[in-house]
Amino acid sequence: MATEAQTPARRRRKRGGDDAAPARKVNYRQLTNPFTPQTVFTQDRIEAIHATALRVLSELGIKVLLPEARKLYAQAGCIVDEDSQMVRIGQEVVEAALASAPRRFTLHGGDPSRDLDMALGTLAFQSGAGAPNCSDLLRGRRAGTLRDVEELTKLVQHFDAIQMLSPGVEPQDIPVHLRHYAFTRMQLSVSDKVPFVFSRGTPQALDAFEMIAEFRGLSEVEFRTQPHCYTIINTNSPRQIDIPMAQGLIDFARYGQPSVVTPFCLMGAMAPVTVAGAVTLSHAEALAGITLTQLARPGAPVCYGAFASNVDMKSGAPAFGTPEQVKASLAAGQLARLVGLPWRNAAGCAANTNDAQAAHETEISAWGALMSGASIVIHAAGWIEGGLTVSYEKFITDMEMVQVMAELCAATPCSDAEIGFDALAEVQPGGHFFGCAHTMERYATAFYEPLVADWTNFGTWTERGSLDANDRALGIWQQILADHKAPACVTGDRLAALDGFIAKRTGEGGAPPAD
Repeated sequence: MATEAQTPARRRRKRGGDDAAPARKVNYRQLTNPFTPQTVFTQDRIEAIHATALRVLSELGIKVLLPEARKLYAQAGCIVDEDSQMVRIGQEVVEAALASAPRRFTLHGGDPSRDLDMALGTLAFQSGAGAPNCSDLLRGRRAGTLRDVEELTKLVQHFDAIQMLSPGVEPQDIPVHLRHYAFTRMQLSVSDKVPFVFSRGTPQALDAFEMIAEFRGLSEVEFRTQPHCYTIINTNSPRQIDIPMAQGLIDFARYGQPSVVTPFCLMGAMAPVTVAGAVTLSHAEALAGITLTQLARPGAPVCYGAFASNVDMKSGAPAFGTPEQVKASLAAGQLARLVGLPWRNAAGCAANTNDAQAAHETEISAWGALMSGASIVIHAAGWIEGGLTVSYEKFITDMEMVQVMAELCAATPCSDAEIGFDALAEVQPGGHFFGCAHTMERYATAFYEPLVADWTNFGTWTERGSLDANDRALGIWQQILADHKAPACVTGDRLAALDGFIAKRTGEGGAPPAD
């Protein structure tokens, strides 16, 4: 694994060619954010945003397209207008829902070492997700296929610093009524991390639930009582929840699986042009979705979500890595802490290729998510073109950033031995520490070794072909794919049973998505 210092870059740089050099041991699988969350608004202004969001829900309402969802709201005492499909949700209904939503829960992977604690203060990264296209230096930019999703999932599996699977790119070569079978099988056969399930109607969700439960050896009761997968619910800003998303909130709650309720608010487009206004709209929509999960099943696990940035007011195109995106992230973190729920934020990148702009935008927006105290940071690796494409090379170069952030979450030793008085005594004034005992005992494991960065001098770099970061990333992802091995939890019997289920359901016509 990359986290055990076995990256291709490290293998090329083993000191003195000593194959027996000790591996550097770090744990990127379960991270806790050590940084004090930063703020952008005073507490009284955060409370004002929360109060205004509640006012939006109770006075203006939210349009809910699914009749079953409107019925659940009505049964809870909300005001529902069936003609307009508008639902006005009272403050007391929202507060009851927030009181019943768990502050902490565990997402279970295929191996116990992949289990994730979901709470304020924990941290997990996800790769770029939801793109229709992918690209790499060998094959260019293209529509996503199942092969591409599988390759990207293998890259995610390789890096412990990406703790959860994401939808990656859309496998457009698979008919949509069968796509969830191929996608879920691929995740289960390639990775032992927490899988993602699309919210595209009850039949597809239940198919995926059954596949995961059978493959993991779980009874229906065991599956329902512990989270083993998750979904992402995006509202239709401003103030609308469509049929598939509303159905997903209900289905996942009833089966005890978490929804990440994430409005996507672009300031000046589908949200007010101000940071405060966009965050208020996002907060209102998130509260409406969270409330629906608790009306479907009180105590169901759920995550607060926020993803807000601004548009380029000259062209209307989305912009990422902006000061406004970072400020919105910090504000969303304040609101998540106000309601007390684990929550998801996002990095982002509008660049069209893996260049300096792409690196800057992803890193500054990821820092915003990290400093806001997000429990999950999506789009941390590979995302370009504002989400239209996932780049293989950018996935690798972004992983340098993600692994450094993971390193910053690890404890820094400070024992008496680490303080190193003996080393200070051994080395005389004007000397150096290269050969002292303290250094020799630790040199092989003292520092993080880069994944893709090249620290050689110009002459050596030139002699080796003058490869830039993209060229080096190309070689790294190719090697990772060549070296991939299925996790221990993937067995022939389990795959055969999975294939039998898929064949049966395919023969029955599959499951069309919800309209």
